[in-house]
Amino acid sequence: MKIEFWVDPICPWCWVTARWIVDEVKHARNLNIIWQPISLLFKNNPDPGTDYHRISRFGLGLLRVMESARHTEGEDAVFDLYWEFGRRIHHDNERSFDPEACLTATGYHIDHAQAFNSSKWDAEIRKRMNSGLVLTGEDVGTPIIALKNRDNVKCGYFGPVITRVPPHKDSLLLWDSLVSMMNVEGFWELKRTRTERPQPGKRP
Repeated sequence: MKIEFWVDPICPWCWVTARWIVDEVKHARNLNIIWQPISLLFKNNPDPGTDYHRISRFGLGLLRVMESARHTEGEDAVFDLYWEFGRRIHHDNERSFDPEACLTATGYHIDHAQAFNSSKWDAEIRKRMNSGLVLTGEDVGTPIIALKNRDNVKCGYFGPVITRVPPHKDSLLLWDSLVSMMNVEGFWELKRTRTERPQPGKRP
Protein backbone atom coordinates (compact mmCIF):
# COMPACT_ATOMS: atom_id res chain seq x y z
CA MET A 1 0.00 0.00 0.00
CA LYS A 2 1.30 3.43 -0.95
CA ILE A 3 0.80 6.17 1.62
CA GLU A 4 2.00 9.74 2.03
CA PHE A 5 3.17 11.12 5.36
CA TRP A 6 3.69 14.88 5.89
CA VAL A 7 6.36 15.92 8.39
CA ASP A 8 8.17 18.85 9.89
CA PRO A 9 11.35 17.57 11.59
CA ILE A 10 10.84 19.80 14.62
CA CYS A 11 7.41 18.42 15.61
CA PRO A 12 7.65 15.91 18.49
CA TRP A 13 4.10 14.63 17.95
CA CYS A 14 4.88 13.95 14.32
CA TRP A 15 8.05 12.12 15.32
CA VAL A 16 6.20 9.71 17.61
CA THR A 17 3.65 8.93 14.90
CA ALA A 18 6.45 8.43 12.38
CA ARG A 19 8.17 6.02 14.78
CA TRP A 20 4.87 4.11 15.04
CA ILE A 21 4.50 3.86 11.25
CA VAL A 22 8.12 2.86 10.58
CA ASP A 23 8.89 0.65 13.57
CA GLU A 24 5.59 -1.19 13.99
CA VAL A 25 3.39 -0.86 10.89
CA LYS A 26 5.44 -0.45 7.72
CA HIS A 27 6.69 -4.01 7.27
CA ALA A 28 3.67 -5.74 8.77
CA ARG A 29 1.30 -3.95 6.39
CA ASN A 30 3.71 -3.67 3.43
CA LEU A 31 3.60 0.13 3.27
CA ASN A 32 5.43 2.20 0.67
CA ILE A 33 5.79 5.59 2.37
CA ILE A 34 6.38 8.85 0.53
CA TRP A 35 7.62 11.45 3.00
CA GLN A 36 6.24 14.91 2.29
CA PRO A 37 7.08 18.33 3.78
CA ILE A 38 4.81 20.53 5.84
CA SER A 39 6.49 23.64 7.21
CA LEU A 40 5.16 24.82 10.56
CA LEU A 41 6.74 28.19 9.78
CA PHE A 42 4.65 28.54 6.62
CA LYS A 43 1.59 26.99 8.25
CA ASN A 44 1.46 28.95 11.52
CA ASN A 45 3.32 32.18 10.75
CA PRO A 46 4.74 32.57 14.28
CA ASP A 47 5.78 36.01 15.45
CA PRO A 48 9.41 36.86 14.62
CA GLY A 49 11.63 36.90 17.67
CA THR A 50 9.77 34.11 19.46
CA ASP A 51 11.29 30.73 20.28
CA TYR A 52 8.67 29.05 18.09
CA HIS A 53 9.64 31.24 15.14
CA ARG A 54 13.30 30.34 15.64
CA ILE A 55 12.73 26.60 15.85
CA SER A 56 10.20 26.51 13.01
CA ARG A 57 12.60 28.47 10.81
CA PHE A 58 15.22 25.86 11.63
CA GLY A 59 12.70 23.20 10.60
CA LEU A 60 12.15 24.95 7.28
CA GLY A 61 15.90 24.87 6.65
CA LEU A 62 15.94 21.13 7.27
CA LEU A 63 12.99 20.63 4.91
CA ARG A 64 14.90 22.54 2.24
CA VAL A 65 17.82 20.14 2.63
CA MET A 66 15.42 17.19 2.35
CA GLU A 67 13.93 18.56 -0.88
CA SER A 68 17.36 19.22 -2.35
CA ALA A 69 18.29 15.61 -1.61
CA ARG A 70 15.01 14.30 -3.02
CA HIS A 71 15.70 16.12 -6.29
CA THR A 72 18.97 14.34 -7.01
CA GLU A 73 19.18 11.40 -4.61
CA GLY A 74 15.61 10.08 -4.63
CA GLU A 75 12.89 9.35 -2.10
CA ASP A 76 15.06 7.22 0.20
CA ALA A 77 17.20 10.26 0.96
CA VAL A 78 14.19 12.13 2.32
CA PHE A 79 13.52 9.41 4.86
CA ASP A 80 17.18 8.94 5.76
CA LEU A 81 17.61 12.64 6.47
CA TYR A 82 14.32 12.97 8.36
CA TRP A 83 15.36 10.04 10.57
CA GLU A 84 18.77 11.54 11.24
CA PHE A 85 17.26 14.97 12.00
CA GLY A 86 14.74 13.31 14.32
CA ARG A 87 17.43 11.47 16.25
CA ARG A 88 19.26 14.70 16.94
CA ILE A 89 16.23 16.84 17.73
CA HIS A 90 14.03 14.47 19.72
CA HIS A 91 16.60 12.16 21.37
CA ASP A 92 19.78 14.23 21.64
CA ASN A 93 17.87 17.47 22.38
CA GLU A 94 19.76 19.41 19.72
CA ARG A 95 17.85 22.46 18.53
CA SER A 96 20.55 23.74 16.20
CA PHE A 97 23.08 21.74 14.22
CA ASP A 98 24.94 21.82 10.94
CA PRO A 99 23.05 19.77 8.31
CA GLU A 100 26.41 18.87 6.77
CA ALA A 101 26.98 16.50 9.68
CA CYS A 102 23.66 14.80 8.97
CA LEU A 103 24.43 14.48 5.27
CA THR A 104 27.77 12.92 6.11
CA ALA A 105 26.16 10.53 8.60
CA THR A 106 23.61 9.37 6.02
CA GLY A 107 26.06 9.15 3.13
CA TYR A 108 24.75 12.01 0.98
CA HIS A 109 26.74 14.83 -0.59
CA ILE A 110 27.32 17.78 1.70
CA ASP A 111 26.43 20.21 -1.10
CA HIS A 112 22.77 19.69 -0.12
CA ALA A 113 23.51 21.67 3.05
CA GLN A 114 23.58 24.80 0.90
CA ALA A 115 19.80 24.48 0.57
CA PHE A 116 19.33 25.24 4.28
CA ASN A 117 19.49 29.02 3.79
CA SER A 118 18.13 29.10 0.25
CA SER A 119 14.53 29.93 -0.67
CA LYS A 120 15.02 28.00 -3.93
CA TRP A 121 13.11 25.02 -2.54
CA ASP A 122 10.30 26.94 -0.84
CA ALA A 123 7.90 26.79 -3.79
CA GLU A 124 8.29 23.00 -3.94
CA ILE A 125 7.77 22.72 -0.19
CA ARG A 126 4.61 24.84 -0.38
CA LYS A 127 3.32 22.82 -3.34
CA ARG A 128 3.82 19.50 -1.58
CA MET A 129 2.51 20.89 1.70
CA ASN A 130 -0.65 22.19 0.04
CA SER A 131 -1.29 18.83 -1.60
CA GLY A 132 -1.77 17.48 1.91
CA LEU A 133 -3.79 20.40 3.23
CA VAL A 134 -6.24 20.15 0.33
CA LEU A 135 -7.17 16.72 1.71
CA THR A 136 -7.62 17.83 5.32
CA GLY A 137 -8.38 21.54 5.36
CA GLU A 138 -6.28 24.19 7.07
CA ASP A 139 -7.31 23.48 10.66
CA VAL A 140 -4.65 20.80 11.17
CA GLY A 141 -1.02 20.34 12.13
CA THR A 142 1.46 17.53 11.75
CA PRO A 143 1.41 14.73 10.88
CA ILE A 144 -0.92 14.24 7.93
CA ILE A 145 -1.35 10.75 6.48
CA ALA A 146 -2.98 10.09 3.12
CA LEU A 147 -3.89 6.93 1.25
CA LYS A 148 -6.47 5.72 -1.25
CA ASN A 149 -9.69 4.30 0.18
CA ARG A 150 -11.59 1.29 -1.13
CA ASP A 151 -13.09 3.46 -3.90
CA ASN A 152 -9.58 4.44 -5.02
CA VAL A 153 -10.09 8.01 -3.80
CA LYS A 154 -7.17 9.64 -2.01
CA CYS A 155 -8.14 10.66 1.53
CA GLY A 156 -6.11 12.29 4.26
CA TYR A 157 -6.27 12.82 8.01
CA PHE A 158 -4.38 14.86 10.55
CA GLY A 159 -2.95 12.35 12.99
CA PRO A 160 -3.14 9.99 14.67
CA VAL A 161 -1.68 12.04 17.50
CA ILE A 162 -0.10 9.63 19.98
CA THR A 163 2.19 10.22 22.92
CA ARG A 164 4.05 6.91 22.64
CA VAL A 165 4.38 4.03 20.20
CA PRO A 166 1.88 1.32 21.18
CA PRO A 167 2.85 -2.34 21.51
CA HIS A 168 2.96 -4.13 18.15
CA LYS A 169 -0.52 -5.68 18.32
CA ASP A 170 -2.11 -2.37 19.32
CA SER A 171 -0.07 -0.51 16.69
CA LEU A 172 -1.53 -2.67 13.94
CA LEU A 173 -5.02 -2.32 15.41
CA LEU A 174 -4.61 1.47 15.35
CA TRP A 175 -3.43 1.39 11.73
CA ASP A 176 -6.23 -0.90 10.57
CA SER A 177 -8.75 1.34 12.30
CA LEU A 178 -7.34 4.39 10.50
CA VAL A 179 -7.64 2.61 7.15
CA SER A 180 -11.23 1.65 7.98
CA MET A 181 -12.14 5.24 8.85
CA MET A 182 -10.88 6.35 5.45
CA ASN A 183 -13.83 4.42 4.01
CA VAL A 184 -16.50 6.09 6.13
CA GLU A 185 -18.02 9.04 4.29
CA GLY A 186 -18.78 11.91 6.63
CA PHE A 187 -16.30 10.91 9.36
CA TRP A 188 -14.20 13.90 10.44
CA GLU A 189 -12.74 13.84 13.90
CA LEU A 190 -11.96 12.02 17.14
CA LYS A 191 -10.26 13.92 19.94
CA ARG A 192 -9.55 14.06 23.66
CA THR A 193 -7.48 16.45 25.75
CA ARG A 194 -3.76 15.64 25.87
CA THR A 195 -2.53 14.88 29.37
CA GLU A 196 1.11 13.98 28.65
CA ARG A 197 3.95 15.05 26.43
CA PRO A 198 5.32 12.98 23.53
CA GLN A 199 7.60 10.14 24.58
CA PRO A 200 9.99 9.39 21.70
CA GLY A 201 11.24 6.08 23.07
CA LYS A 202 14.71 4.68 22.46
CA ARG A 203 16.93 6.43 19.96
CA PRO A 204 16.56 4.65 16.59
